[in-house]
This record gives sequence, structure tokens and C-alpha cells, in this order.
Amino acid sequence: MSEEKGLVLFVCTGNTCRSPMAEALLRHEWQKRPGAPELKVASAGLAALDGAQASEHARTVMREAGIELETHRSTLLNEDLVRQASLILVMGRQHYRQLLQLYPAASGKTYLLKEFAGMTENPEVADPYGGTLEEYRQTFKELQAAIAKIALHLERGLK
Repeated sequence: MSEEKGLVLFVCTGNTCRSPMAEALLRHEWQKRPGAPELKVASAGLAALDGAQASEHARTVMREAGIELETHRSTLLNEDLVRQASLILVMGRQHYRQLLQLYPAASGKTYLLKEFAGMTENPEVADPYGGTLEEYRQTFKELQAAIAKIALHLERGLK
């Protein structure tokens, strides 16, 4: 595959909660920007089972926000995705360490999502996996705040 300009890749563990929510949020946020350059967005998991649906609570929370997540299917992180990505945003320090151990060449383009958004006080995105709907809603709020800042940053950088 050839390298695509502007691929933003979100990475978590199973690619059924946080990273697909972040992917869908950035797509949604980017559509609000008329005239913005094309932006490729994807997500993957470090321990994902290829083809799994997003978790029920993740789909519910996104549906509540009017954002589609029903067609998402999980993807295991692979070398092609890492190579194509211009920016890789991970949910936690463990993901950061594991990704760079597997793909050392990704070091200059991999960041904690919330740190990249300038939210350094608590830089890890809470993992709602196995939690309540309310925990998913809280994770959604964390991601929504960070993605709004990231979209603004990307828009400025791509002009």
C-alpha cells in the first residue's frame, strides 16, 4: 500500500470501545469543517480480534450523540496501518510502550491522545470496557473534549 497523507490512526487494546469512538468522533468533527482538506481516519487494537463489533455501550453512547458506530468492525494493528499513519494517537501509556516495542519506527508520530490535545493533567483515556453505560458516557466526554482540540490542531496544520 502506498503511504496516504493525513491518516490519523487511533489505537487502544481491543478496538471495540475507545479507539472506534475516537475515530467516529474525529470523522464527525471533521465534517463540520467545510473546505477542510481530506482527512483519512482509522482505528485498530493491539490485541483486537478482527471483525468484532463495537461494544454495545459504545454504540449506544455514540447513537445518543447522533454518530454512527454500528458498522464498525475491529482491526488488529498491523505494520501497513502503522506505515500509512501520519499520526498515531493511543489511549494510554501501556499502548504507547507496546506499540513502540512492536513498531519502533512509529516513535516520531505516536502520542497519547489527550497529551496531543494539550490535556496533560490526566493524559490517559479511561477504559470503560466491561463498565456501565455511565462509564462509557464519561469516556465519550473525555474523547469528545480531546477530539475537538485535535481537530482544530489538525485543521491548522493541514492548511
